[in-house]
Amino acid sequence: MTPPSLPVISAAPATPPALVVPPMPPLVSVSPEQKLELLEYWRSVVKRRWLILGLAAVAALLAAVVALSITPVYRATATVLIEAGKGKILSIEDIYSSNQQREHYQTQVEVLKSREVALRAVRALRLWEHPLFDPRRQDPSLRATLAQALGIGSAKLEWMEAELAEAVVGPVMEALSIEPVRLSQLVRVSFSSEDAALAARIANTVAQEYIRADRDARFRISQEVSSFLQDRLSSLRDTLAESEQALQAYRERKGIVNLAGSPQTVAGQQVGGAADNLLRAQARRLELEGSYQQAKAVRGGDYAQVPVVTRDWSVIEALRGFNEGERRLAEARQTLGASHPRIQQLESELASLRANVQRQREAAVASLTREYEAARDTEKALQRSLDTAREEVQSVNREEFQLAVLEREVQTNRQLYDMFMSRAKETDLAGDVQASIARVVDGAVPPTLPYKPAKSQIVALATLLALMAGALASILMDRLDNTFKGTEDIESRLKQPVLTALPEMPALARDAMSRLFLDDAHSHYAEAIRTARTGVLLSKLDVAHKVLLVTSTLPGEGKTTVAINLALAHAQTKRTLLIDCDMRRPQVACSLGLAPGTKGLTNLVAGTDPADACVTPVPGSDLLVMTVGDLPPNPLELLLSQRFKDALAELSRQFDVVILDSPPVELVSEALVLAPLSTSTVFVIKAMSTPAPLVRKSLARLQRAGASLLGVIVNQLDFERARAYYGEYTASSYSYGGYGYGGQLGHDPAPADAPTSKPA
Repeated sequence: MTPPSLPVISAAPATPPALVVPPMPPLVSVSPEQKLELLEYWRSVVKRRWLILGLAAVAALLAAVVALSITPVYRATATVLIEAGKGKILSIEDIYSSNQQREHYQTQVEVLKSREVALRAVRALRLWEHPLFDPRRQDPSLRATLAQALGIGSAKLEWMEAELAEAVVGPVMEALSIEPVRLSQLVRVSFSSEDAALAARIANTVAQEYIRADRDARFRISQEVSSFLQDRLSSLRDTLAESEQALQAYRERKGIVNLAGSPQTVAGQQVGGAADNLLRAQARRLELEGSYQQAKAVRGGDYAQVPVVTRDWSVIEALRGFNEGERRLAEARQTLGASHPRIQQLESELASLRANVQRQREAAVASLTREYEAARDTEKALQRSLDTAREEVQSVNREEFQLAVLEREVQTNRQLYDMFMSRAKETDLAGDVQASIARVVDGAVPPTLPYKPAKSQIVALATLLALMAGALASILMDRLDNTFKGTEDIESRLKQPVLTALPEMPALARDAMSRLFLDDAHSHYAEAIRTARTGVLLSKLDVAHKVLLVTSTLPGEGKTTVAINLALAHAQTKRTLLIDCDMRRPQVACSLGLAPGTKGLTNLVAGTDPADACVTPVPGSDLLVMTVGDLPPNPLELLLSQRFKDALAELSRQFDVVILDSPPVELVSEALVLAPLSTSTVFVIKAMSTPAPLVRKSLARLQRAGASLLGVIVNQLDFERARAYYGEYTASSYSYGGYGYGGQLGHDPAPADAPTSKPA
């Protein structure tokens, strides 16, 4: 194919119109559906499920081996019922501890846990003769072994039974378990041992020895108390005899025959009678004094308001007659005149009746006065009589007080003596009959299944822990992995649209990868390139000539391969020119198999060769390529020169699409120089390889330089892995058979006339 005729750019051309660079568009803000954290964790676990399951299997196998190697331990349990109050024999509860009525149950549980009970069980079973507890058969400690090796100490040859019991009681208490049963009076006595029969024997023996120990202790207390009471009774008997003799001597000296144990003599009875009479006289006097004071307070002789006067019978009769006279007078006035003799007679009678009422009231007041004065005199006489009787009683009480003291002393001594006598008899009887404070309600039997180790639980727990550890490790690895896993990951983390995702290809030669769009037009790779081409063509529809910059973060991300295949795709519909701007490590000529020494960009900018000589066609396509040409010593200065800008402006007018393959952003600055000269920038990211922080940094640098970011192309994405591990769903994950394309990553037996492009 003959390249189009291009104007020759001279070394010092006239100033052409400057390339118009559109303003940088705002960042495209993509708001994808946020993935749930639990879903992300689940995908991370599923991604490494076989490794996690393998780890769990190994852990289960090791746990099973360890569990099988552990000696089984059996546990036998005896149940003891602690009966509160059983120790009270014949009401001698005062002999024993007062804690039996308060926190009795908890006290007995602590007694069961005591070292004394365990030591009694060791001695009863002679456990030092059993191989599991014999201290003479146990391996000596490291210290003893070293001492014997150095000749400092020697092994103990003879053991006393007390020493053997003391040596065994510690391990026995460690294996012994005392557990109270909640809300009951039951206690479980359990013992763990490698010997099932021995475990049952020890549990039963501990329970029985606890009961025997309690019985023995109470018997010893009874004996001690009995001895104490006998000694005390002898002294109490002498004291009682002395007090009785002193009482009898005092009675004979004072001439007291019998006072029946009470100080009330004849004088005392007189005092009591006089006091009662005085109280009644005082009450009567107080009652009359109130009425007397009310009558005395009356002025003018009007006693009608005094209650005691109104209640007097004679006053009531006089008032009844007066009221009857008023009634007769009122009836007569209704029929007779005021001067009638009958009226005058009735008025005279009414005046007599009124005078009679007044006389009766005055008589009632006079009677009240006399009664009050008599009551007052009676009270004074009774008070004098009471004072006289009291003086007589006081002299008698002095003698009776001393008598009462002596009688109380005799009574106290007699009661104390009787009590000690009763306790002594009860204690003697209690020493012969002892009731158990507890009893075994369920004896221990040799267990058939081991108590530990719980082999199934150990294996299950080890497996569960291994699964959890593997899952956590997988999640942690994904959290620490800062690369991009797929298109959704890129869009959510970079807020940039993904133009397309190129599938991961098998190991192919560089020239084969560069021409893959032409050589395998029906593959997923070619279809993805068409998708990217459609995105480029649909961007900036009002711009007729487009300059597209293709760059990446680091080398090795497939930037040059993507640029070549994208240029081949554009060449099918547009006049397209691919320019290799990577003057430090040019790859376009080598990838397309062009002849070495081909003239290119540096020759055009320097003006040593015309444009026709610097453009090379790609065999089998309509694409024109401008290689680097002669390598310049200062690539950055060449790109910053005005001659390069003029040449790029002229080329953009001659071609519909100009694609620039630039160096990576993080290594050199050429991409930052080319970005503002391009209408759009495409950023290539290698899936599961490029670190996300570097990508963000590169995009930020391009935006600050004035680049118009069109989108991101994801290169070498394993769709099967992305779908299985990260939930990535793209069109490339499905078959294209229904649209005329089939297969996966390779060729498809499509007909020769199959379409070479697919609608976006």
